[in-house]
This record gives sequence, C-alpha cells and structure tokens, in this order.
Amino acid sequence: MNWICLLMTTAVMAVMLGLAHKPLGDHIATTLEGDGDTKVESWTYRIIGVDPGKEQNWSAYARSVLAFSLMGVLLLYLLQRIQQWLPFSLGDGPVTPQVAFNTAISFVTNTNWQAYSPETTLGYTVQFAGLVVQNFVSAATGIAVAVALIRGLARRHCATLGNFWVDLVRITGRVLLPGAAIGAIVLMAGGVVQNLEGFRTVTTLAGHVQTIPGGPVASQEAIKELGTNGGGFYNANSSHPFENPQAWTSFFETFLILVIPFSLPRTFGTMVGDRRQGMAILKAMATLFLLTLAATAAFEFTGSGTASRLAGSAMEGKEQRFGLVQSVFFANATTSTSTGAVNSMHDSYTALGGMMPLLTMMLGEVSPGGVGTGLYGMLVIAVIAVFIAGLLVGRTPEYLGKKIGPTQMKIASLYILVMPVLVIGGGALSLTIPGARNSVLGSSISNPGPHGLTELVYAFTSGANNNGSAFAGLIADTPWMASAIGVVMALGRFIPIILVLALAGSLARQGRAPATAGTLPTHSNLFVGLVVFTAVLVTALVFFPVLSLGPLAEGLL
Repeated sequence: MNWICLLMTTAVMAVMLGLAHKPLGDHIATTLEGDGDTKVESWTYRIIGVDPGKEQNWSAYARSVLAFSLMGVLLLYLLQRIQQWLPFSLGDGPVTPQVAFNTAISFVTNTNWQAYSPETTLGYTVQFAGLVVQNFVSAATGIAVAVALIRGLARRHCATLGNFWVDLVRITGRVLLPGAAIGAIVLMAGGVVQNLEGFRTVTTLAGHVQTIPGGPVASQEAIKELGTNGGGFYNANSSHPFENPQAWTSFFETFLILVIPFSLPRTFGTMVGDRRQGMAILKAMATLFLLTLAATAAFEFTGSGTASRLAGSAMEGKEQRFGLVQSVFFANATTSTSTGAVNSMHDSYTALGGMMPLLTMMLGEVSPGGVGTGLYGMLVIAVIAVFIAGLLVGRTPEYLGKKIGPTQMKIASLYILVMPVLVIGGGALSLTIPGARNSVLGSSISNPGPHGLTELVYAFTSGANNNGSAFAGLIADTPWMASAIGVVMALGRFIPIILVLALAGSLARQGRAPATAGTLPTHSNLFVGLVVFTAVLVTALVFFPVLSLGPLAEGLL
C-alpha cells in the first residue's frame, strides 16, 4: 500500500511540476534577459547607486556577491546581539556570540542551520527583518550566479556576465516575492499561523496550562520552502502543526521546494537557445531524484529492527498526519535540494534510511539542488562529463560549442573537491584536535559509536552543502561546533560561487566551435546517463569509507 501511495504522490507531483516548468522557466529567463525595468526597480538602483546598463566581468560580479553577503552577515549578527532593544522582542535577550555568528552565516549562505530554538530565542523583528530578508536575497543570489554561468555558455567573445545588482533586484521582485506571497496565502488557507500575538496561555483538555507561541509563520514558511532555505519558525520545523498542519499542506510545501530548481533547466535551455540542452539537465536531475527516493522508501517501508517489524513500519520520529509516504517524500526533496526543512526527524530513521538523506547531500545536491546552486552544480558536472567523453573518443571536449580545456577542468575539479574536503576535514578536525574532541565527545554526541559518527558527518555535510538539516541527536550550540560549522557553511557557499563565476568568465571569452560529426550530442539520453554516472562517480564514492564506518556499519549491527 505504501508503494502505491508513493507512486501516486510522485505522479501528482510530476504533473504539477510539469505544468509549472515551462511558464516559470521562461518567466525567469525573460526576467533576467529583458531590457525594461519597473519604476520600483529603477528607484532601487538609484538608492543603491547602481547603473543598470553597466555589466560586470566575472571578478566584479564575484566581488559584488561577496560584498553583499558580508554586509548581510554583519547586519544579521548585529540584529541578534541587540534584539533586546528591538520592538517585538518578546522579552528575549541578546543571542550568544557564537550562536549569533553561526546563525548570521547560516541564513546569508542559504543554509538556515539553526543551533538554537527559534520560538524561544528570537523575537519577531529579528525573524522578519533579518531571517526572512535573507531567505529572499540568499535565494536570489544563487539564481543570479547560475544565470551568470548560463550567460558564460551562451555568449561569444564577451568579457561580461551581466550585473549582479540588477539580477538580484529582478529575481527578488519578479520571481520570489510573488511566488512567496501566493504560497503564504495558500498555507494560511491550510491553517498555518500568521499573526503577531506572541505567546498565548491555554488550558488543555487534561487540565494543564500550556504556553503556545504564535507569530508570522506562513510568510516565513512560504519563502523558506520556495527559496530552498529551510529554517523553521519553530524548533520542530515543518513537523510543527503551526507550520505544517495537514497532509496536503506538506505536499504543497514539497511542491514549493521543488518548483524553481526543476524549472531552472528550462531557463537554461531558453537562454542558450536550445531547449533540448535544458531537457537533458532536467532528465539527469529527475533520474537522481527518483533513484534516491526509491532507495529511501525501500529502507523505511521495510523497516529495520524488532520494534519496527512488530509495528509494521518505522514510524518513530514521524508525524501520524503525514505517515511514511509524505515523510519519505519530504525528506528526499529537502535533502535533494538545499532546503533542509524537515517534517520528520531524520535521526530516528532506520540506519540505512537515514543514510539516504546524507548520501543525497553528498551527491552535491544536484538532484535538483537548491535554487540556482543545483543548476550550476549540475552544469559543472556536465562539463566534467564531456571531458570524460572526450578522453574516451580521443578528441577535444566541447560543451555547447565551448572548448573545455585545462583552465576549465582545473576550475571544475576544484569545485568538486571543495565540499568533500570541508566535510571530511571538518569531521576529522573535530575528532583529532584535543579541545574540539573533548567538546564533541563530551557534549555534542550523545550516541557513541557508528550513529554518533553519522550525526557528526551529517552536520558537516549539511553545512558544506548549505542544506541546514541535522540528525537531531547532535548538540550543535557549543563554541566549537557553532564556529566550525559556521566556517564550513561560509567556505561551502562562497568558494564554489567564485569558481563558478571564474568558469563562466573563461567560457564567455571564447567563440563558438561549429558542431561536426564527431561532436558529442549533449542533449541525448546517452549524455544524460553519462552525467548521472559522473555525479555518482566524482561525489558520492568519495564518501564510501566514512559511510562504511557510520550508517552502513550501524545497519549491519
């Protein structure tokens, strides 16, 4: 029965995403390639001192991204440290320095890792003036960088990639704001809370007194999913009934998570002038998504352990109103993208079932990945795939008429190495530096053995991929973990962005080589298979040793 429900859920989701794919993908392309600006956009450019007609080379584009992000980190850190003086603080004091540092980097990098309990730590002003703003602009930044790479592939003998500030303003105002507004209205209709009432004291049916926090939840919930951010208004995230009241709202939130990442390949195909190329990237993303979904479902539906078998399913850590199917589908969607929201606790999944969200992130979150980040990650993998194909047939590799030479391969290789180095390096330092080791083993890990290792590796994988989900058993608000994961989130976000923009710049300066009989068709199903194979080969297999010591070992116990 579970498999039938999963197939029906997948089919309905595929139909909804298919209906949105063309209009949304073309709308994003038109938004970013159109010449006209609205009056609001023109006023915005004047206020920030930007000439919308002046384009930037890759280095100037990268400096703009870094400068904007740095200012976002500083502002969000300041808001947290002075929140006791802000309106709607709800009596909350200043956030501790290490948690404020971690949170500021987390939301600016589109990670939304939360080393705190949101409803008891942050007031409303910090929530909607700090966190929600970053949910919009961090998502817009990811899309802007992806579009810059597309321009690098589409343009010939060109030194510029567009203007970051124009891309940022247009994406925020024309794509994310309208989408989030519609999403918030739908969620409010489904029962998601939206108010400024603060805390309400009620008497339960059992006669006990309970304090229930309200807040502007629906508005944050919509953009956290649409922008693949993931930070919850409540500590329980999307498993909390005020964020996700019923089964259809959970399904709708999953749709919000996937709609932009699965539409961006259409944007890519439209902008390069060959929609078949976008369809090939879409097929590769969908193949990886379905494979990981099927594997997660198989491990969870089967269950593992005596208790799960006796109960008939592995329901620990899952909400009854969602059941196994919606829990598994949501978990796969949120870790296949950079969302990180949860409607079930991944830490309580079966050993191998919990491995799948971890493995999905280790693929580099390209199935379909976060808004923008998934597309440019998959395009980098496509570049590596054509290089491998070129070696096999003995000719100079090309992608969309652009030669893939030593410069491009060095950049692509460095891009692929960043995330594994951060994950394995972060975990290794946490267990080898004496002070850090004592903190991790003494305070952070409450489940020693393979499961504890999985929790630690999951945390650094989530941070390096800017996902933000966690195995809930890990205590992450210690000085070491908060600082280490904060650094990993920053490096995992901005080093790849710089490399992607450098790759875009090198491609834009090239001309276009004419296609010949020996040119590899990059729109074929054969190429789709090669891209999928490359994604697994160059990312997931790197982590096999640590997976063997963590979830695989636990699954065999």
